[in-house]
Amino acid sequence: MAQQKTWGGRFSEPTDALVQRLNASVGFDARLHREDVDGSIAHARMLAQQGVLTTDDAAAIETGLLAIRAQIDAGTFVWSEALEDVHMNIEARLTEAIGPAGARLHTARSRNDQVATDIRLWLMRRIDALDGALRGLQSALLDLAERDGRAILPGYTHLQRAQPILLAHHLLAYFEMFDRDRGRLADARRRAAESPLGAAALAGTPFPVDRFATATALGFERPVRNSLDAVADRDFAVEFTAAAALAMVHLSRMGEELVLWSSQEFAFVTLGDAFATGSSIMPQKKNPDIPELVRGKTGRVFGDLVALLTVLKGLPLAYNKDLQEDKEALFDAADTLGDCLDVMARLLPACTFHPERMRSACDGGFVTATDVADYLARRGVPFREAHHVTGRLVGWCIAEQRTLPSLSLAEFRRFSEAFDEDIRTAVTVEASVAARTSYGGTAPDRVAAALTEARARLSLQPA
Repeated sequence: MAQQKTWGGRFSEPTDALVQRLNASVGFDARLHREDVDGSIAHARMLAQQGVLTTDDAAAIETGLLAIRAQIDAGTFVWSEALEDVHMNIEARLTEAIGPAGARLHTARSRNDQVATDIRLWLMRRIDALDGALRGLQSALLDLAERDGRAILPGYTHLQRAQPILLAHHLLAYFEMFDRDRGRLADARRRAAESPLGAAALAGTPFPVDRFATATALGFERPVRNSLDAVADRDFAVEFTAAAALAMVHLSRMGEELVLWSSQEFAFVTLGDAFATGSSIMPQKKNPDIPELVRGKTGRVFGDLVALLTVLKGLPLAYNKDLQEDKEALFDAADTLGDCLDVMARLLPACTFHPERMRSACDGGFVTATDVADYLARRGVPFREAHHVTGRLVGWCIAEQRTLPSLSLAEFRRFSEAFDEDIRTAVTVEASVAARTSYGGTAPDRVAAALTEARARLSLQPA
C-alpha cells in the first residue's frame, strides 16, 4: 500500500512518479536527522511546558524520537522516498511507534520553520568542526615554521624572484590567512545562531509557544525576530559558503605553491610518498596529486556559492520549494572544505624542504637589488635616483654576467660615489633578510617573535 502523504487530504490523484522523485529530498537531507530529532524534542518539551501537549505525550514523543535516533545510528532505519524528506520520515515512524501522540508533535510547527531550524543547527555544528580543522592546519604551519623556518628562499612577485625571505615568514603568511578564515566562519556562525522554530509556515502560530525557550534549549542565541524572514531566507548559508570559498582560495594558493615548489624546476620541497601518486605509463613520475586536487576542488565550492545565490535571487517571500536546493550546495561546500583542510594538515608534516636549493635560488635574479637602492637612499640619494642608479647597475651586471655580491667597491662606484666599503656586506642575502626589521618583516628576530605570538594566539583561542 502506498504511504499516505501528510499533506494529501485535499488531493484526489496520487503523485506522479517522476514528480515524487524530483520532490523528494530524503536522499540528501537524511543527514539532518540528528538536528531534526533534537529540534523535535525541544519543541515537544516546550509544548508540554506551555500546556499545549500533556507531559505523557511529550515523554512518549521524546522516548520515541530517541529510539528512532538509535535506529538511524545503527543503520536499521528504513528511509522512504514517498515520505519526501527527513522530517516526514521521522514523524511517520514516530507516529507508527507511539500512536496519536506522534501525530501531535507537529502542533504549532511547519516543515518551513522545522527545516530552517535543522539547517541552521547543522551549520552551527559544522562550523565548529571546521574551526577545529582550520586550527589544526594553523598548528601544522607553526610546527613546520619552527622545524624548517630558518631556511632562506626567494620571495616572489609576478612569479619572479624579488627579495629573500625566511621560510617561516612565508608559512606565517598562510597562518594569518587561515586566521581570518576562522574569523569569517565565526561571524557566519553568529548570524546563523538564531532559531526559526515557532515561526511556523510564515506568519507565526496562535498556540502559546515559547520561542525563546526552544532557542535556548537548542543552543541558539535568540529566535529570528520576524517569522517571514525565519523561513524565507538562506543568507546564513550563502555567508558560510562565501567564507568557505575564500578559505578554499587560500588552500588553493598553498596547493599551487607546493605544486610549483615540488617540481624539478624549483626543487624546494619533496612531498611525502603518502600524499603523491605515480604515472600509469612513466615509472619515474611522482605527481603532487593532493595539492592539485585541493586546487581543483576550489572550483566546486565556487559553484556551490553561485548555486545558492542563484536559488535565492528571485524568490518572493516567504517559503518556496526552490529552497530545497539549498542543502546539496551547502553540504558539498562544508564537506569539501573539511576534507581539504584535513588533508593539507596531514600533508604539511610530511614535506621535506631543501634549504640549500632555496638558498641557491637566491643567488640569481638580483634579489638584493632593493638593498642597493635602500643603501643609497640612507646616504641621502633621493630614492627615485637611487632606484635608477641600481637599475643601471643591475643592467650592467646582466650584460657582464656578474652578481651584486661579486662586485668590488670600485665597480660599485662606477655608478655612484655614494657607495662605500660596507655596500659589499649589505648586498648579501643574509644581510638583506636581517635588515627587514619593520613590524611584520622577515628579519629573524621579527619572525621569531611572530612565531611566538602566533603560537600564543592559537593557544588562547577556544578550541
